[in-house]
Amino acid sequence: MTAFDSAVEAKTLLEGLGVDSTAGTWESRSPIDGGPIGRVDAADGEAVAAAIGRAHEAFLQWRLVPPPRRGELVRLFGETLREEKAALGRLVSLEAGKILQEGLGEVQEMIDICDFAVGLSRQLYGLTIATERPGHRMMETWHPLGVVGVISAFNFPVAVWAWNACLALVCGDSLVWKPSEKTPLTAAAVGALFRRAAERFGDAPAGLLEVVHGGRETGGALVDDPRVALVSATGSTRMGREVGPRVAARFGRTLLELGGNNGMVVTPSADLELAERAIAFAAVGTAGQRCTSLRRLIVHDDIKDALLARLKRIWSGIPVGNPLDPGVLVGPLIDRMAFEAMEKVLAEARAQGGIVTGGERLHAESWPDAYYVRPALVEMAGQSDVVMRETFAPILYVLGFRELDEAIALHNAVPQGLASAIFTTDLREAELFLSAAGSDCGIANVNIGPSGAEIGGAFGGEKETGGGRESGSDAWRAYMRRATNTINYGRDLPLAQGIEFSLPVA
Repeated sequence: MTAFDSAVEAKTLLEGLGVDSTAGTWESRSPIDGGPIGRVDAADGEAVAAAIGRAHEAFLQWRLVPPPRRGELVRLFGETLREEKAALGRLVSLEAGKILQEGLGEVQEMIDICDFAVGLSRQLYGLTIATERPGHRMMETWHPLGVVGVISAFNFPVAVWAWNACLALVCGDSLVWKPSEKTPLTAAAVGALFRRAAERFGDAPAGLLEVVHGGRETGGALVDDPRVALVSATGSTRMGREVGPRVAARFGRTLLELGGNNGMVVTPSADLELAERAIAFAAVGTAGQRCTSLRRLIVHDDIKDALLARLKRIWSGIPVGNPLDPGVLVGPLIDRMAFEAMEKVLAEARAQGGIVTGGERLHAESWPDAYYVRPALVEMAGQSDVVMRETFAPILYVLGFRELDEAIALHNAVPQGLASAIFTTDLREAELFLSAAGSDCGIANVNIGPSGAEIGGAFGGEKETGGGRESGSDAWRAYMRRATNTINYGRDLPLAQGIEFSLPVA
């Protein structure tokens, strides 16, 4: 391993991005070497309430700004991101541990959603609706919702926030962002870049974006405040089970992006060379710490041994190391807890009959406080309890099947329902997988892996994944409130359903 000092790297990047990270009560550590890289101020309940108050005041002004003008602020933010893509992408890699190409890709995703949102600012359409009453017109209109609280996860520390923020801003909302406690510095950097864009915009209200750092108590204060109209939370299913009922108890809205236990079916007709590349990226990219990571590979018995042999060769040669180094494809796990969880799960898999290849810790002598692992392949005779649970680590379970109906049943048997894929050149198999009788996930792909979603489509899943939708398509509606309007332009007052209601003559 090459010599590396994460603190020196972080100081240079953060100073260039306009962030002072030398003081504060909340420390961030880089998973690359386990060392501290900066500090931010944590927000207690009182500070969160004050931030929400500022955001609410900003909303009252921002909702009156025409949507295309709101889009101009997002356009300027996108331009600022373009200017700082290299630095912010490198900071993402430094703090989240993903390889540099993925860090840069995440910032590009922010830029892309800015572009999408700018166009959307002129397309917040409602419907004109047929009415049964003569001399009337009925329509729906969409209005700004209020303060949007965003709780984001460490694995995509800036892109998922941008999915929410850029749409919310053009929809007329303000934002309070509680980033992951493991990646506060990237959030601080994004906040600084947003302020830079707001200064160029000229008259954006103060408080339009508030960033509050901290752990569960900070997030809880955001979740429970009735001034937060929508809570968009990305994280584990366990987290969603806490957030959802608390927001529902005050009749607020939630947008939940929770666990994924994503599967891929590989049929006998599949292009195996194409499949193995997709499998490798989906299973080991971001060290298996994507919500869309491939975790279950369901392969036809006739090709299972051949494909498994090819994957074992690939797995044994995957470069694991400092994610900022050229040629490295897999960086570290986020922290020791993630490593210990992976070890525990692999032990369970062995106890349940699994044959494990890989999974060992790497580079411990060079960096004892960082947690690098060889991605693991686990051959399982059946979909046992351990396979049914999501583990945020590079573990790929391999299962066999004989008939496609059996494969789809295996695929759908888990409680999560985020992303899925099938590799086949058989049109009937592909169409069945995409049909109502096929994958039960929010994302279903053919001849492409489950990870790497584009911003144009609505992102999200079913069942324990939470049901939320972010990013493209009509996901913007979650950030607005709908009103149905009826206008009488005649001189009569006909009632709906033909009701007669004649008042007595005075």
